[in-house]
Amino acid sequence: MKLFREYISRIIPRFLNFIERAGNLLPHPATLFASLAVLVIILSWIASSISMEVMHPTTNEIIRPMNLLSKEGIGMILTNLVENFTKFAPLGTVLVAMLGIGVAEGSGLIGAALRLLVLSAPKKLMTFVIVLAGILSNTASEVGYVLLVPLAGIIFLALGRHPLAGLAAAFAGVSGGYSANLLLGTIDPLLAGLSQEAAHIIDSEYLVNPAANYYFMLVSVPFIALAGTWVTEKIIIPRLGDYEGDEVPEKIEKLSQAEKKGLIWASLSAVVILFLLLIGILPENGILRSNDGDILHSPFMEGIVAIIFITGAIMGIAYGLGAKTLKNDSDVMKGMGKSMEMLGSYIVLVFFAAQFVAFFNWTNLGKIFAVEGAMLLQSSGLGPIPLMITFILLTAMINLLMGSASAKWALMAPVFIPMFMLIGYTPEFVQATYRIGDSASNIISPMMSYFALIVVFFQKYDKKSGIGTLVATMLPYSFVFLLAWTFLLIIWILIGLPVGPEAPMMLIDK
Repeated sequence: MKLFREYISRIIPRFLNFIERAGNLLPHPATLFASLAVLVIILSWIASSISMEVMHPTTNEIIRPMNLLSKEGIGMILTNLVENFTKFAPLGTVLVAMLGIGVAEGSGLIGAALRLLVLSAPKKLMTFVIVLAGILSNTASEVGYVLLVPLAGIIFLALGRHPLAGLAAAFAGVSGGYSANLLLGTIDPLLAGLSQEAAHIIDSEYLVNPAANYYFMLVSVPFIALAGTWVTEKIIIPRLGDYEGDEVPEKIEKLSQAEKKGLIWASLSAVVILFLLLIGILPENGILRSNDGDILHSPFMEGIVAIIFITGAIMGIAYGLGAKTLKNDSDVMKGMGKSMEMLGSYIVLVFFAAQFVAFFNWTNLGKIFAVEGAMLLQSSGLGPIPLMITFILLTAMINLLMGSASAKWALMAPVFIPMFMLIGYTPEFVQATYRIGDSASNIISPMMSYFALIVVFFQKYDKKSGIGTLVATMLPYSFVFLLAWTFLLIIWILIGLPVGPEAPMMLIDK
């Protein structure tokens, strides 16, 4: 066993160096989508020139490609360039949600809440609480990476445990558990928007709501939290042994009276918001229900992004007034502005991704590839379980070279969602399956945007650590998460449960 571990410890850095070099050869994601948009234009001309066509398996319609290098195609590109960008579904949802989260983060609410969570937990449950806090921090985007991960190292060192184990546990929850949560986060409307755009290749009226994966996401929380705790306690801590580095334990500052007051004010505002939401939802004629009394197609569900914005902004302002971290309206706007500054590169990425998706839809290449792929999948004889396991593994491998969840899904959704729709699977179920592979391999992907930051955190406690150290530490989490989540998905398929509100596995149940 010792020889095997030594062999693995030599092989992993070599493998990761190869992955890093291969990943560095890829262009910037925005450049990649711009290149793909150009490629789609060229492919549309080639497909049109050879008279490619297929028959839709359900409508018997003959599908032919549209040539974007024709007079009509060039006209569409020039006249719709701005509209493609401004009407791209994920853009507005992310911008609006992050405005509210920006107020909550800028006021200090999120940081204080996370500190309260980890400091008030019993020592025996600290590992579980840290992994769980990492999972829950995904609601607030990247705050878990920059706040919880280094805080976990400090906590473990203060408790006399190896700080790298604390960093690993928090990183596993934040990044490896990215698709599990008790609440909806900014990633949910983003992925739902991309899935909806892809579903329109087959059905132009198909709607994917932001809560499309909520049931699966909710049940995943205890699975991933317990799996992360088990790996930390049974594999990582014994492997690391006692800490012999130079860092001395730091005193974790308790919440100040001002911070406690701020949290009380924020909690009261949350209770008021919840009360108002219940008033609008519970009565059959509630103002947040649809005209026929339905909840799933109500202003409440369709306005979930607006609710995230309003809740984040009000709670952030309430905390800021109570803790006196916000002095005037300018401070509130600065918080919103800072959240927008962090989205600059995302907006650039979205511009080119929107053009690629629009061009891909116009050309009908997505429908053609989907029909051909569906016929191949049908002839393969694979059942839903091996089919989805294969898709999970493919996503996990692609994640090693392309870290952004939204960028990957913008690339993969237009191909795989129509393909799976044609053999009977809903976009919501395909999206849930994608999120398993994307999350599980995040923690070993050098292309993940915060990977370099975590390496720096590791080097604080171990000067000799590098990418190999981080990946060797996180690989057990990735492997166990992949197994646990796949096992959960198999149970889900066998029982036939919906993955979210009005989001069954099969289209026939929709």
